[in-house]
Amino acid sequence: MSTSQQVGRAEHSIEDAPAARAPATPREQQVLERIERARRRKPRLTEERITLSHGAGGKASATLIEAVFLEAFRNPTLEELDDAASVTAGTARLAFTTDSFVVSPLFFPGGDIGDLAVNGTVNDLAVSGARPLYLAAGFILEEGFPVTDLRRITASMAAAADRAGVRIVTGDTKVVERGKADGCFITTTGVGVLDGRVQGVAAVRPGDAVLVSGPIGEHGITVLLARGELDIAADDLVSDTAPLHELTAAVLDAAPGGVRVMRDATRGGVATVLNEIARATELAVVVDEAAVPVRPVVTGAAELLGIDPLYLACEGRFVAVVAAEHAEAALEALRSRTAGEGAAIIGTVAEDPPGLVLLRTAFGGTRIVDLLVGDPLPRIC
Repeated sequence: MSTSQQVGRAEHSIEDAPAARAPATPREQQVLERIERARRRKPRLTEERITLSHGAGGKASATLIEAVFLEAFRNPTLEELDDAASVTAGTARLAFTTDSFVVSPLFFPGGDIGDLAVNGTVNDLAVSGARPLYLAAGFILEEGFPVTDLRRITASMAAAADRAGVRIVTGDTKVVERGKADGCFITTTGVGVLDGRVQGVAAVRPGDAVLVSGPIGEHGITVLLARGELDIAADDLVSDTAPLHELTAAVLDAAPGGVRVMRDATRGGVATVLNEIARATELAVVVDEAAVPVRPVVTGAAELLGIDPLYLACEGRFVAVVAAEHAEAALEALRSRTAGEGAAIIGTVAEDPPGLVLLRTAFGGTRIVDLLVGDPLPRIC
């Protein structure tokens, strides 16, 4: 399956478009202007109640964040909407992040909610350019949850923390009545030390290269199939959950002064990360479909389900925007490590059309890759 195929995604087509930088036709220009007008409107939460789409990482999530949380808590640090906030304590610059994990099922091929909770927070720190140090862990447990399962989860967390070189130093536990939760929810908060080598999204420039650290979509497909709701078998498919701190450090070492921004591609996948970068910079991100690494087992499962791998969640992959002159060195650094063997340069940053992600398809056309409204795979992290 090509990544241009998906059922039910939010997408605007530019039919028969030539190269991304070629002048737009009148029809294409009308589409672009309509999108730009829609994006300039102040986000409004029209729903009276929260739905699953509000937690899926797409347009509904963005609206909830901007219309409710940013409106209530607005401050310059929060408005950056980075994976981790940059804060100071005396002379130290720290990265500070928090994340909640509600995956279903709790145990899946390649991992479980425990190592996912550690890796997810470690990775938010790592892509910000920080050296992860300490974690806090909060548990919400449902009455009747098996203690053997809890021991299995905490053992996974301990092993993941050891692998990432961090310590879990504080936490909290709450128990709710039977039926008021779904077994076990975990929130992890992380702190790390920043050294300033990631320049930030404001430093992104036309001509910069876009890299992905490995094959995409494995976590999302693995969790979906692990639910047992679909009669699809993929015995060699496992989650990509893993800490990214060593890979991000390798990129920073290989491309001194050239790493613009890094983001881990979790909810909403690579497509969502690229849209966030394009919108924040008001530049275009142009992706070559043929360059996007996807394992055949993921391609096959996604094709059967009508899902585009670009929107599938990863838990051990990140996207990096790197100055063009550093791109090959960064790619070589990734590929020199086992966890980054499948890394690839998948595209470039361009001036036009501002704020959009374009995909050059295998058929020679170009289409706009937009944010999903919701997500076809709830409860994946």
